[in-house]
Amino acid sequence: MKRIILPIAISLVYLNVSAQEKVQDTTKTEKLEEVFIKSVRVEADSPITHSNLSKEQLEKRNLGQDIPYMLNYLPSVVTTSDAGAGVGYTYIRVRGSDASRVNVTLNGIPFNDAESQGTFFVNLPDFTSSVESLQLQRGVGTSTNGSGAFGASLNLLTDGVSEEAYGQIANSFGSYNTRRHNVKFSTGLLQDKIEVAGRLSTIQSDGYIDRATSDLKSYYLQGAYVERNTLIKFITFGGREETYQAYFGIDAETLATDRTFNPAGQFTDDDGNIQFYDNEVDNYAQDHYQLLWNQKFNNNWSSNISLNYTYGRGYFEQFKEDEDFETYGEDPIVIDGETISETDLIRRRWLDNDFYAVNGNINFKDNSWDISSGVFFSSYKGDHFGEILYTEFPIGFDYKDRYYFGTGDKSEVSVFGKATYRFNEQWSFFGDLQGRFVNYETAGTTSDLITLNEDETYSFFNPKAGASFQLNDANQFYASYGRAHREPRRSDFEQGIFKAEKLDDFELGWRYASENIQLNTNGFYMDYTDQLVLTGAIDDVGAPIRATSGSSYRLGLEVDASITLSEKITVRPNIALSSNKNRDFFFQRDGVLTNLGNTNISYSPEIVAGNILEYRPLPNLQLALLSKYVGEQFLGNIDAESSKLEDYFINDFNVFYEVRKIPFVDSIIFTALVNNIFNVEYVSNGYFFTFDDDFSTPGTVTTIEGAGYYPQATTNFLVGATVKF
Repeated sequence: MKRIILPIAISLVYLNVSAQEKVQDTTKTEKLEEVFIKSVRVEADSPITHSNLSKEQLEKRNLGQDIPYMLNYLPSVVTTSDAGAGVGYTYIRVRGSDASRVNVTLNGIPFNDAESQGTFFVNLPDFTSSVESLQLQRGVGTSTNGSGAFGASLNLLTDGVSEEAYGQIANSFGSYNTRRHNVKFSTGLLQDKIEVAGRLSTIQSDGYIDRATSDLKSYYLQGAYVERNTLIKFITFGGREETYQAYFGIDAETLATDRTFNPAGQFTDDDGNIQFYDNEVDNYAQDHYQLLWNQKFNNNWSSNISLNYTYGRGYFEQFKEDEDFETYGEDPIVIDGETISETDLIRRRWLDNDFYAVNGNINFKDNSWDISSGVFFSSYKGDHFGEILYTEFPIGFDYKDRYYFGTGDKSEVSVFGKATYRFNEQWSFFGDLQGRFVNYETAGTTSDLITLNEDETYSFFNPKAGASFQLNDANQFYASYGRAHREPRRSDFEQGIFKAEKLDDFELGWRYASENIQLNTNGFYMDYTDQLVLTGAIDDVGAPIRATSGSSYRLGLEVDASITLSEKITVRPNIALSSNKNRDFFFQRDGVLTNLGNTNISYSPEIVAGNILEYRPLPNLQLALLSKYVGEQFLGNIDAESSKLEDYFINDFNVFYEVRKIPFVDSIIFTALVNNIFNVEYVSNGYFFTFDDDFSTPGTVTTIEGAGYYPQATTNFLVGATVKF
């Protein structure tokens, strides 16, 4: 690996060899922990649009909700939850791009599923409790590992090494029978060199939506070896989740009369009564193993090598009523002279996958240059198969017989080199070159018994460049350009889509900082070619369906600030205004292919705004009012009135109180979060579909439209206490 990494680094620095001879006593000494994410994060003054959250900021609202909800008040972020209250399956959109287009890394290792490209934090419940810090980069951002960022990239750094031993017990309770319990510990540095730390967590909730229960368990364990210039960590973490599904949503009539209704698992018994299958659940486990080695050679040079293995496996179980034999590749049968072609049955759809990754980076830094280069390799192997557990009539399957089986093998190699050159105290320049080489093979059959045998190779070149200008101590300006490519995912292959997407992202920003005001303003123009937009429709397991939109763009302005009004009051507002359009979008309506002109991109509100108003009456007491407004958006791409999702404005109230100087403990933290304090009945997500009716009136084709909605919780609360030893 060194034969690959070192030439890249040398080729980037040879023009500035003399820089190594400069006086080093003003060079900042970087923390070894930061080297883990050096290759994927940017500095505060870089020409990349970004936001940071620290462990202390996350702690104030960490009561068991998933990581997307921790990001809810950052610019351009929209969150939603199947169960309605932030526990279980939760989702994030940034600048209108869904979670499959947000590149997520954990200690620099990709977290997005290689095939679906999705991010499922339900598989890592209570992971916030083990996050040291995170950075959300909006737009293309800097080069990262894994599938390219088409809306944002999110990188998380897990717990740092603690020099002192500690213990911690946290418990929280709330609406819908929600409860979270965890324990954390660290041995501190034993003999000033070795630390062992860990966490165990369990979260349970009945959910706001009927039967949308969650039973979540997770763990985190790390062993660290530290010397002055060396940090080696072995980390293992993972989770087990069992959630009753709530992915169907409800129609407008049900939304008005019974907004918590959940049709998942519904069937009619022999007496004609509506029943619900008890085990209509998603059951999945995921385990991660990481070996991380950071080495600092001197004040200029440092390196990082990471090894990763992730094992995921689990199933989704369904009761299916009156299923056609043909759906399972079987012929009708005859019983007592009667032809039987339908049956009730119970099935499971399985995923079983292995993900291996190797990542190596080297960094050089002095007073003028900050240069990083690296290489990344990953290999994913996934099995997809379905089992039959029960059939009302014999259709040729015994218990746990497989009715389909398919494989997906994906490998990736990427190399990058990036450099920041500080020309003087005012000007700095940034350059970033990345090559990604992806091969993806599928074989076997899909869950619809369609043969899928594909072998596609993609080669991407992703250049990025930017400049920052420090006008004075208070004002900084920046501009950047970045290109990204993204390969299709497995479900796109099933739709016959093999063409990769391309994005050119232009960012222009102004940062202002004074004693009481920090202001970030940036404009962006994201120009897409062959963007895979969500059609609004979902498949039979709730996964969104995509289609190529041709040419499209996002043009917007984001502003966020932190304003200190007094020693006790701080305001943190943000707003994102955007226009998100498909150019010359074609749609077949009533049997006629029509150019609709420029249409709105699905799930892309033109206004997203947030605010945090903090009041600190005492040094150890903080009260906060958190507000979020999301403008109206379309669930499809044809601007149909029936696909419009109404805007909403919600407010949460947060209390954080820490009691210190207590016998036998370091402190006790009391936290409370009241969500949606004004009891707004709102919907943050939905789906939209169309189909052509060519049978009601022979010879006439009529396009029928329909929509479904995912209602979110009305007023609800979470309260908790954390005891630190």
